[in-house]
Amino acid sequence: MNRIRLTREQSRDQTRERLLDAAHAIFMKKGFVGASVEDIAFAAGYTRGAFYSNFSSKAELLVELLRRDHEAMQADLRAIFETEATREDMESRVIAYYSRMAQDNKGFLLWVEAKLLAARDARFRTRFNAFMKEKRDQLAAYIEEFSARVGTPMPLAADLLVIGLIGLCDGVQFLAMADPQQITPPVVEEVLGRFFARVVFGRDA
Repeated sequence: MNRIRLTREQSRDQTRERLLDAAHAIFMKKGFVGASVEDIAFAAGYTRGAFYSNFSSKAELLVELLRRDHEAMQADLRAIFETEATREDMESRVIAYYSRMAQDNKGFLLWVEAKLLAARDARFRTRFNAFMKEKRDQLAAYIEEFSARVGTPMPLAADLLVIGLIGLCDGVQFLAMADPQQITPPVVEEVLGRFFARVVFGRDA
């Protein structure tokens, strides 16, 4: 059986994806600081040179991992809004989405690593904050669309609601990861459900 010969572009894309996958696994195991370029290249089956042919630094690779995770989350959010649904259905889908993300987000530690790096590294902070601004703007647009579709006025400006939402979800994920015996899936769903009901959906309960 003849092997399919990849084009130069396809080969480069494959190399990048393998490096990204390897870096994700190593960052989750060792942390960003503890992982070396050599660790990542070796795990992906390449040389140090191959790494630097695709990424200028670990920080650039980390941002690319975050962007990939963000795009996957955006695809899930778009799926909620692309189908016709009643207000109740949309509300239940939103709660299910955020509850699932808080309990089973394999990329969460990557975001933690990035925030720690941003707090310590001014150059990375500038790049990371620009990316986070883009992420918040996209989420604010979804909140505004949700409000318009279900006819619920927003109690706060969308950009402020986004900050509260991200802060809440990050905090819940931290707690659930550190104490899964106490911060169980039903607890997570109850907390997020009540937050959304009162703050986002404009309900009394």
